[in-house]
Amino acid sequence: MSTTETTEWAGPAPFLPPAEPTRRADGARHFSGLTYAAPVGFRPLQLDVWVPPAAEPSPLVVWIHGGAWMGGDRRYLPETLRPGQLFDALLEAGLAVATIDYRHALEAPFPAQLHDAKAAVRYLRSFAGELGVDTTRIGVMGESAGGHLAALLALTAHRADLEGTQGVVGPSSAVDVVVDWYGVADLSTMPRTTPPPDVAEELPPEFATPPEDFLLRGADAATRADASPVSHVTTGAPPFLLVHGTADRLVPVAQSEQLAAALRAAGVPAELEAVDGAGHVWEGSDDVDGIVDRSVRYLADALTGARA
Repeated sequence: MSTTETTEWAGPAPFLPPAEPTRRADGARHFSGLTYAAPVGFRPLQLDVWVPPAAEPSPLVVWIHGGAWMGGDRRYLPETLRPGQLFDALLEAGLAVATIDYRHALEAPFPAQLHDAKAAVRYLRSFAGELGVDTTRIGVMGESAGGHLAALLALTAHRADLEGTQGVVGPSSAVDVVVDWYGVADLSTMPRTTPPPDVAEELPPEFATPPEDFLLRGADAATRADASPVSHVTTGAPPFLLVHGTADRLVPVAQSEQLAAALRAAGVPAELEAVDGAGHVWEGSDDVDGIVDRSVRYLADALTGARA
């Protein structure tokens, strides 16, 4: 009698190990499209990593893109920056940089976005050796919705219930320093506004609804509170640099002022750079290069200064 062996399908892999990198002309290595998590029923979540040419593993900065939690792309910076400007500046400062996907608000409500950011950090820690990065010191940086998520990521390392189960589980998702560009700090004090008419006419109709409504759809009171970085400030929080335009019509500078005040009240080092006359994504600023340089310097000092 012949028998046929059958193998039960165990489901999709929760993540994939890094593939081989390419090497740029300047010697930097580029790992492209690494699947750090594969949530069932959703697109695979990927990240890219650039590693500077160095004899020793490089400290790491995780970049989280903006887009009102509704869009955006890990590969592209705000339009007021030159293509790749921030990533190149980080590499020149001796820092590796990882840019990550996360689920948008119409794909999954909060806390999916925070779970994804944490999963990305855990993946990077798990494969630090293969990537050539030093994850004993990690910085996180984001703009707009990405700034909000960067702050949440940095402030919730003590909350196991917000860790999620995507991708690699086990390593810490804690980070050591934060740069937050014009991120929402408190959804309860964030004005419920739609984009100004001159901005709205260039956006899809979904943006006529405040994006936090999509982000928090169906959320209970506790989850809604968990979506605000100010609700997570503790004495153990990492240092923050908050950079925000005084003329921002989408996320008022008062949001960063509120988070800076909460951090300082808890004894956490927090610097607030109010960029006079600048709007969202630095519209109207004549010194975007200076903003980039200030931010990269802050991260480099925090991540490499102790090793000098």
